[in-house]
Amino acid sequence: MITTTGLTKVYRSGDREVTALDGVDLHVREGEVYGVLGQSGAGKSTLIRCLNLLERPTSGTVTVAGTDLTALAGRGERAGAALRAARSHIGMVFQHFNLLSSRTVQDNVELPLEILKVDRRERSRKALELLDLVGLADKAKAYPAQLSGGQKQRVGIARALAGDPKVLLSDEATSALDPETTRSILQLLRDLNQQLGLTIVLITHEMDVVKTICDSAALMKGGRVVESGTVAGLLATPGSELARELFPVGGEPSGDGRTVVDVTFHGSAATRPVISELSRTYNVDISILGAAMDTVGGKQIGRMRIELPGPFEENVVPIGFLREQGLQVDVADAADTTDAPAGATAPAPTLRKDAAK
Repeated sequence: MITTTGLTKVYRSGDREVTALDGVDLHVREGEVYGVLGQSGAGKSTLIRCLNLLERPTSGTVTVAGTDLTALAGRGERAGAALRAARSHIGMVFQHFNLLSSRTVQDNVELPLEILKVDRRERSRKALELLDLVGLADKAKAYPAQLSGGQKQRVGIARALAGDPKVLLSDEATSALDPETTRSILQLLRDLNQQLGLTIVLITHEMDVVKTICDSAALMKGGRVVESGTVAGLLATPGSELARELFPVGGEPSGDGRTVVDVTFHGSAATRPVISELSRTYNVDISILGAAMDTVGGKQIGRMRIELPGPFEENVVPIGFLREQGLQVDVADAADTTDAPAGATAPAPTLRKDAAK
């Protein structure tokens, strides 16, 4: 549904150049919720503005629903009309709502339809239908100042849906909201994704957003995508930085020659007493250094960091037992096993070659 190839954006100010995007390749499948994560300055917001050509890329291509938007970005009335038509299939939700304070809720939702020159009766019908869809049918005649933050964002979402888009872009849409309101907005987005078949791209710095509704995700640093894939696939990838940040387990190794192992639990294994089974079966003392568990895509997924007595060579059989249970097992060198908390930077664990088997 959305593909970028070699996407680059360079800002120039006098003799100074800042590269916000540096050859970004991205592929978002039709009907999925795709999260783009990264710290401030990583290039996330520039990327999402390039996806609908609010920012024109310096180089590279952006294809949405089979249309190369960058090929429509030339000068002239015909090119401008073609680009506007293509953009009508892309909705945008903003962090700070961007509602017009002098217009009612219904009038705010009708605004895109006015621009598209839809007649008044149809505009009213469509706006009321969308307000009902986002749970604000009773607020049509209210003004933005009379709404809570969550209600304002629901109006913003209704407005973004006015043109019947195939794609919805969300730029930090929940970062200004409290946790409970954030959960309700994320649930609304997931419901819209499923009911309308919307493809949704979420720009966020919040790991909980990805865990709650994203099917796939990408991690950006310094204008580049350094890791991407389905959330389930990333969690099953040895050494995945996104997996470590989604489920930071922490825990300092003792440093006395013991083997440090990171275990990722999926599916039915997440609810089984696998670690206690390992201890009983092989009469081995296991130290649990840290653990985290959550629900991703309706399934329990977790990570645990444990220490086994003795060096790796003495723990080949217990580690093999864990893998036979369907667990992802990463064996880390003791000197390099500290997980960074979400949003922080730290060296990745040094994984043994056998960990990828």
